[in-house]
Amino acid sequence: MHATLSRSPLHDRHEALGAKFAEFGGWEMPLQYSGIVEEHNAVRSAVGVFDVSHLGKITVRGAGAADFVNATLSNDLGRIGPGKAQYTLCLDAETGGIVDDIFSYFHDHDHVLLVPNAANNGEVFDRLVAAAPEGVEVVNHHADFAVLAVQGRKSDDVLAAMGLPVGHDYLTFVETNYDGRPVVVCRTGYTGERGYELIAPSDVAPQIWDAIMAAGAEHGILPCGLGARDTLRTEMGYPLHGQDIGPSVTPNEARLGWAVGWKKPEFWGRDVVLAERERGARRKLVGLKATGRAIPRPHMSVSLTPDVMLGEVTSGTFSPSLKQGIGMALVSTVVADDAEVGVDVRGRREVFQVVKPPFVDTSVRES
Repeated sequence: MHATLSRSPLHDRHEALGAKFAEFGGWEMPLQYSGIVEEHNAVRSAVGVFDVSHLGKITVRGAGAADFVNATLSNDLGRIGPGKAQYTLCLDAETGGIVDDIFSYFHDHDHVLLVPNAANNGEVFDRLVAAAPEGVEVVNHHADFAVLAVQGRKSDDVLAAMGLPVGHDYLTFVETNYDGRPVVVCRTGYTGERGYELIAPSDVAPQIWDAIMAAGAEHGILPCGLGARDTLRTEMGYPLHGQDIGPSVTPNEARLGWAVGWKKPEFWGRDVVLAERERGARRKLVGLKATGRAIPRPHMSVSLTPDVMLGEVTSGTFSPSLKQGIGMALVSTVVADDAEVGVDVRGRREVFQVVKPPFVDTSVRES
């Protein structure tokens, strides 16, 4: 791997487990251990653990920190309260394009933790610093904290065996300690399964990883890489920044209007996306399910008829749960939400059904 790539504080653990590594967002991260399908199925059937320490970590603190975040990012923190998490977007003020999608953890009115994507952490940080009013401090903690995702229906059993709090509602978090060190236990994740994300100081992460693996052994826990993370999130229709969404895609096109506080008086890009919402977006993000054996891949063209192009595939994979090809595509809004379309798979026009994700039913919202 290139010497300039950042490494997780758990890198030696991954090497010892025989992980295959890949570059992702400037980080050298595990792609897979035992195999993508096996890791995927462990999460869907029992429990798996992911190292997602490449995710960004930005704290916004000071008098009115939550008000500042609310005046910049798309979603409305007024919809939630302290101890709750929210999916939100950092939009470009001029274009309304999605600079990044972010989870915000609302500690209190003077403290918000933001978790951007790895590749965009610096960009989000710079924009917040430039806009921060006096008295509000924005700090980049990208390398200071690790994030471990314990996902699957047995995740409660694993964390409870470690003495960590479990059972709190979806999109809430609890601040606690592990061996005297602060840990935030968040009921969030990117797999669609019931699960938790642990945010802890980087120096204690190896100890927590070992404890998770030991506590999960009786439940068949597997370490899982970014390959399984991708198949799991695609089955849920969760967008990936840099593929399904990005600076050239607006929340209206991505069908992420639910992550926008439309009644807020202020957020970056508000006027642009409001105007687009009123006139109607020209494109939309849809789900695709193969009617045959074809597997869609990013950038494959999508057509209504051989002569009428609609757009292109943004994410595509083989679904281990459904055992068929699934994907997402950014297409013209002229196509119906249940239409049959063609995807150019290596020169062959394969038929796919337009569907509304998620592709699989999961337990993600169980309390």
